[in-house]
Amino acid sequence: MMRRRGVYGRMRWVGILGLGVAVAWPLLSAAGMSRAETPLQLPQIQGLEDPNTFVPADNPLTKEKVELGRILVFDKRLSKDNTIACMSCHLAKKGFTDGMPVATGIKGLKGGRSAPASFNRVYSTLNFWDGRAATLEDQSIGPFINPVEHGFKTHDEMVAKMKKIPGYRKLFQEVFGREIMIEDVGRAIASFQRTVLSGNSAVDKFDIGGDQDALSDSAKRGLELFRGKARCTRCHSGFNFTDEKFHNIGIGWDTNTVDLGRYMVTNTPEDIGAFKTPTLREIARTAPYMHDGRFKTLEEVVNFYNQGGIKNPHQDNTIIPLELTEEEKQDLVAMLKSLNGEGWQHVSAPKSFPK
Repeated sequence: MMRRRGVYGRMRWVGILGLGVAVAWPLLSAAGMSRAETPLQLPQIQGLEDPNTFVPADNPLTKEKVELGRILVFDKRLSKDNTIACMSCHLAKKGFTDGMPVATGIKGLKGGRSAPASFNRVYSTLNFWDGRAATLEDQSIGPFINPVEHGFKTHDEMVAKMKKIPGYRKLFQEVFGREIMIEDVGRAIASFQRTVLSGNSAVDKFDIGGDQDALSDSAKRGLELFRGKARCTRCHSGFNFTDEKFHNIGIGWDTNTVDLGRYMVTNTPEDIGAFKTPTLREIARTAPYMHDGRFKTLEEVVNFYNQGGIKNPHQDNTIIPLELTEEEKQDLVAMLKSLNGEGWQHVSAPKSFPK
């Protein structure tokens, strides 16, 4: 069940460098604090746990670090041929995905999986579809050395390119007090990612806030189905609508090539074909669906689960035919479409980049 939280996400936004996050402003001179150490407090938004309690102690949020991360994720120069930025595959209007079945990198090269949504990552444990990155800091620097994404052969190659840009050398000195290093690139990008939230959806307003008018009658029925007959909460549980675990639901087992998913990380047989449960928040914006982007609509997704997925020797035993009626399927889709929220609308590209 989702916990009751007070809403001040909308009431206490403070516009700082276009980020719209709340900043704790101490007496800097009295505290002897440098400009690059201005602490930043994330807003608490109805439906979400306090995100500040999920920020790691070894990478505390500061206003300047987050702003550096924002610059980094929008800068196409952080790719081998200056054509791809992190945000090329994580567009705000598409729920921080790219709207394509699989991600596209340098030279139009196609990856093998869809771009995961990159909001509410402050709550994530393992990252990527297969969970290969243990921290958000590790995840943030992984795509730079993927040959079909940003295209650098090594992180050293990328850092060497960045060091040729005086503006970046200056910014990293100001924020971290040292020369550019890949670990600090990860810390800055992860810090920015932690400010991108989604909560206070219509479902939250109804279920937690008690607003009976927030959901249509169809969506209300869909919420009951979600928690009951449709069995959705067996994987999409908790305030972020994900158990943060890995499941084989059969995607890919109807083709001649199967993506082994989590197994490629753990080498554990029960992980064959298993992929991480994505959050359902903003799900109406993040089509197409599944790790291979095979479904264009939520109706197709619901039909897939209603049929019991695709049978295979490693399928999760929680995936069974649901026997939903046509009306019930429509109600479930109506509920899913009521999970768009707020907390990410502040994200925008920098007006300029370091020179």
